[in-house]
Amino acid sequence: MKALADRLGLRTDPTIFFVSAGFTIVFVLALVIFPGPIGDAFAAGRSWIVANLGWFFILGVNIWLGFLIWAALSRHGHIRLGPKDSRPEYGNLSWFTMLFAGGIGTVLMFWGVAEPISHFSEPPLPGVEPFSDEAAKDAISIAIYHLGLHTWTIFTLPGLGFAYFINRYDLPVRVSSVFYPLLKEGINGPIGKAIDIASILGTLFGVAVSLGLGSSQIAAGLDALLGTGDGTFVKIAILTALTAVAITSIVAGLDKGVKLLSNINIGMAVGLMVFVLIFGSTLFLLRGIVQTFGLYFSNLPHLAFWNDMLANENPDTPGWGWQGSWTVFYWAWTVTWSPFIGLFVARISRGRTVREFVFGVLLAPSLFTLIWFAIFGWQAMEFDGIGQAARAAMGDQAGQLSKAVSDSVPLAMFAFFEHFPFVHIVQGIAVVVVAIFFATSSDSASLVVDMLCTGTPTPGPVHQRVFWGAAEGLVAAMLIILAGDAGLTALQQVITVVGLPIFILVSMMIPSIIKGFALEDIDHVSIGKRPKLDDF
Repeated sequence: MKALADRLGLRTDPTIFFVSAGFTIVFVLALVIFPGPIGDAFAAGRSWIVANLGWFFILGVNIWLGFLIWAALSRHGHIRLGPKDSRPEYGNLSWFTMLFAGGIGTVLMFWGVAEPISHFSEPPLPGVEPFSDEAAKDAISIAIYHLGLHTWTIFTLPGLGFAYFINRYDLPVRVSSVFYPLLKEGINGPIGKAIDIASILGTLFGVAVSLGLGSSQIAAGLDALLGTGDGTFVKIAILTALTAVAITSIVAGLDKGVKLLSNINIGMAVGLMVFVLIFGSTLFLLRGIVQTFGLYFSNLPHLAFWNDMLANENPDTPGWGWQGSWTVFYWAWTVTWSPFIGLFVARISRGRTVREFVFGVLLAPSLFTLIWFAIFGWQAMEFDGIGQAARAAMGDQAGQLSKAVSDSVPLAMFAFFEHFPFVHIVQGIAVVVVAIFFATSSDSASLVVDMLCTGTPTPGPVHQRVFWGAAEGLVAAMLIILAGDAGLTALQQVITVVGLPIFILVSMMIPSIIKGFALEDIDHVSIGKRPKLDDF
């Protein structure tokens, strides 16, 4: 394989590259030849995982969050993620925009209106009346629970492992490096390579599912604007355009391509949020932002450990009920992104301390997410009508947005903007924001996958990077074809199955990081006392 890699002009670990590429190509061909049986297999696998291991996903993320808080507040929080004299390469603003745009901007654009409205019209908690004040409060709390601290926990844990072992000890830029305290030189053997291959495949699938959702949302937006339709052909055409933009950014590299796209896009997203705040019910939303903080933190302990255990007692909700299609899907989907986001965040966080890294990656994006949902979610529910009195006063206008979301989740954001002035301009801007968010995710993932193959932070040859960008687009196209009319359900099935082994892998990073911390020579530093840099 090394000879073949040399002939192709690749700079990579031949085993990791060719095995990963081979699995990807085989899967794409299998989807083309046997779409039905493969779809059935993923459906069966997802049903089994949700029914039997859903609790494992929910408990696991809470354990991860507790570990991260301990790591940041312990005496190890002062450890610098790099040589002891290193300092951050990027300013705080660029750092935040890059990790946000690559990590969750795509999800907020897709679910910012759709999720609160979905929970508002169909409350997941028992005994709550649809469209009531209580339903509105629960809808906001659950949406932020799904995309706030717990989502960023899934990104932060592997990111901490990568930043610690790769930046501080100059180990290869691979997922297997996190397991050095447990595997020693085994990270260069079959077990280490298997870990890296699984991480690459998980990343490809996770980003491919996101690209599939993104093409659906953009197709819905273009259909609302131009009447282009939102069928499979349109989605594939959009996906092709997104992949082309991503490949262009890949060729430009991290500092030029990804950084530029991230900064532009976060600015446009903030502009949309400010537009809604100004032209919506401003006073209502400002009060809503304040109240949402209280709702989130008061409901978080209950929501964090809730796992729908009584669903089996209800004959109308066999199996795992509501949460299997929402929380378990979110955690499984997010964890497939975690090797890519973790390595990406570690790459841009060199020189920061453990405490700075953990609290920065956990809190800054979570704060933005809370404000985003407070503005978009509360405004969407007010448009739909909160409470029976308000809905009676609205007459036929009540419930229009929830009906639009029920008919088409990808259309939610664009149906929401129909209630604002300059509707076509704003919808057009929203289409551009969604497109750049998804292109940014694709190019970030491609650069990280390339790093996993080369084992170095420097990019590989251009054609090697372009291959991974094209592979993500191809897998996404096949998943769109596989999804068919079922759409989101089929994508949920695929990502839940793929997410399980990645979830187990990330869970094993905790004992490895603890063992690495134990080797730090800082026993003489008392807990709670900030050591001097020379103490390390």
